[in-house]
Amino acid sequence: MHIAWTSFLLALVVITVVPGPDFVLVMGNAVRSLRKGVEAALGVLTGLLVHAVLATVGLSALVAAAPTALFVVKAVGAGYLAYIGFQTIRAARRPLEVQPPQRNVFLRGLLCDLLNPKVMLTFLSLIPQAMDPNAAPLPQAALLSAVTVGVFAVFWVLLVPSARQLGKLLGRPRTRTVFERVCGTALIGLAASVLAT
Repeated sequence: MHIAWTSFLLALVVITVVPGPDFVLVMGNAVRSLRKGVEAALGVLTGLLVHAVLATVGLSALVAAAPTALFVVKAVGAGYLAYIGFQTIRAARRPLEVQPPQRNVFLRGLLCDLLNPKVMLTFLSLIPQAMDPNAAPLPQAALLSAVTVGVFAVFWVLLVPSARQLGKLLGRPRTRTVFERVCGTALIGLAASVLAT
């Protein structure tokens, strides 16, 4: 089984650090309360686990039933990665909106992640690109989904305790602009790489 670990992990790390709805929700709570930040992150991770299970079952069935469908998913995924990249570059000058602390933070984190098309498409676009078409799809999809959840979990473990410092850093317009432009350019490059292969 030859999984494309290098490109998969590079893309996953970039996607993980690009601020999105989950990031804003967790940061908004963590900046003001460590406990609320942890609750929000746990809700987001629970949603991520649901996406992982659905992606594992769905992708495995898709690849087993129609290997050519994998190519279509890859092409759509590459387009989506490029779209996220361009959107990230466009949004680079916008200020980061930090939400105030919420009630039912775990539930809000769960729903924020479950209803976020970016998360669903991350699983459906990223995982197929790394899979070996000549190997059994279910173990690969399960492994790659587990790694995806693990990377996000590590990200939240590192982010939540340092939320106050990170919020100040990304609150600086120049720093945020450079950060998001680098992330956006990296995503576009990864999309081009997927199409090239």
